[in-house]
Amino acid sequence: MKIATYNVNGVNGRLAVLLRWLDEEQPDIACLQELRSPQERFPQKELARLGYDAIWYGQKSWNGVAILSRIGAPIETRRGLPGDPSDQQSRYIEALVANLTIGCVYLPNGNPAPGPKFDYKLSWFQRLIKYSAKLLKKGGPVILCGDFNAVPTPLDAYKPERWVGDAVFFPETRALYAKLLKQGWTDALRKKHPDEVIFTYWDYFRNAFARNAGLRMDHILMSPDIAPRLAGAEVSRHVRMWEKTSDHAPVWIELKGKPAKSRRNRV
Repeated sequence: MKIATYNVNGVNGRLAVLLRWLDEEQPDIACLQELRSPQERFPQKELARLGYDAIWYGQKSWNGVAILSRIGAPIETRRGLPGDPSDQQSRYIEALVANLTIGCVYLPNGNPAPGPKFDYKLSWFQRLIKYSAKLLKKGGPVILCGDFNAVPTPLDAYKPERWVGDAVFFPETRALYAKLLKQGWTDALRKKHPDEVIFTYWDYFRNAFARNAGLRMDHILMSPDIAPRLAGAEVSRHVRMWEKTSDHAPVWIELKGKPAKSRRNRV
């Protein structure tokens, strides 16, 4: 089974790139972030032509998350994080797919920092940590994936000294990411590439991709019930080279064993 996450940086503006990637790599499950699309403009029909069912949580101009599946329709289990009823930003959606719980995460960027946006980032991250603990306590295979806007260690940044003023690399951000992992989550890319310089994001400016001046902030986290099934984890760097592509590249994992039928498909 192949599971991927991809910050598309505008699902409609980069639809050709998204469809090409899905057609070429055919992940069984794909989580998308930064849709930048209202609910009614999500390209459901175009994705269905490639065999994908979808659920999504849109927002005009900003944010937005989606879960796609070609192994059974996603059964939505949560829309938005608990803990702040006033929070209307579309940053989390969760579904049951093939008996896996999949949480799609788009954590706030937090810049400029310090300031209100960084405060919101920390608050949102703390809510995620509290909720993820409940997911683990409930048990069963769970995957949290997406754009966490968190660069875990200096190894995950090109010339990390240049990022000390950015919210994605602030000590508070890295500390919360470490706290999340300590709950028992496995960072799939780091599990398979423990000492490798590996990035998932490159700015559009200053020829960053050609210089490999990137960051690793798109993550796939696995609960203890599914981590032993990890067979591979990679970044599809080549997608970042395509015309009109996102500034992020897709991240994907391979799991041992065939995907199960989702519960809705059991009659």
